[in-house]
Amino acid sequence: MEPIVLPANPVPPEWIYTVGAGSVEQTGSVIRFVLPQATAKTYSDAQVDDYRRLPRRRFPWRPPLRMTVRARFSHPAGTLRGTAGFGFWNDPFLMTGARPPALPRAVWFFYASPPSEMKLDLETPGWGWKVATIDAQRPEAFPWALLAPGVVPLMNLRSVYRRLWPSVQRALRIREAWIPVEMTGWHTYVLVWGKREARFEVDGEVILRDAPSPRGPLGFVMWMDNQYMVATPWGRIAWGLLDVPDCQWMEVEALEIEVGEI
Repeated sequence: MEPIVLPANPVPPEWIYTVGAGSVEQTGSVIRFVLPQATAKTYSDAQVDDYRRLPRRRFPWRPPLRMTVRARFSHPAGTLRGTAGFGFWNDPFLMTGARPPALPRAVWFFYASPPSEMKLDLETPGWGWKVATIDAQRPEAFPWALLAPGVVPLMNLRSVYRRLWPSVQRALRIREAWIPVEMTGWHTYVLVWGKREARFEVDGEVILRDAPSPRGPLGFVMWMDNQYMVATPWGRIAWGLLDVPDCQWMEVEALEIEVGEI
């Protein structure tokens, strides 16, 4: 497959997905994902993806591949509101298309602002600008799903949580790491998604290596929205929308996806 290179050519119209106040703009070599004064009354999303209306079995991407993105954001972590990022996932929550819900698979650069709290990695905060992998559909995850009614309440005990959660995390193929750069600056983000392991780099520095790879097929997504999510091992589950009082944006001046061993 030839490399996918954007935005040297206009973004295919069928890739653009906007809801509420969200918009996707292209000026010269830059794609801008914009949320101008979104409110908590309405879901707003500015998104580019390549899987809308496709069944999951026909999502386009499998390892091995290399994704390179050069991007910056209007606000720093903690001030930027909602979620944003880029990478590959299986769209498990019915965001686009009429598909049955599914357990998540993803390998991506992911941002979530407070009050989001997705505490999936033992050593990584539940919000912020992170790299992450997850594959909750592995066979070894199913026994933990059966044990969840009894195990989740025990996770409220810190000693139990720190003892048991690493085993759950391995079964779900979860690995995360904080991205130690300022979001408002231009940075080059690289994901090498291998058949067994994934590697994440920022400006040539490795942020996370040897992360367990999710299986394909997955779809490519790049987005910014005004939602928050809470999902913790000790049973807190919540979802909602946030006000975005200022105009916030993500700018992308390079996107390339190369298929094959890197």
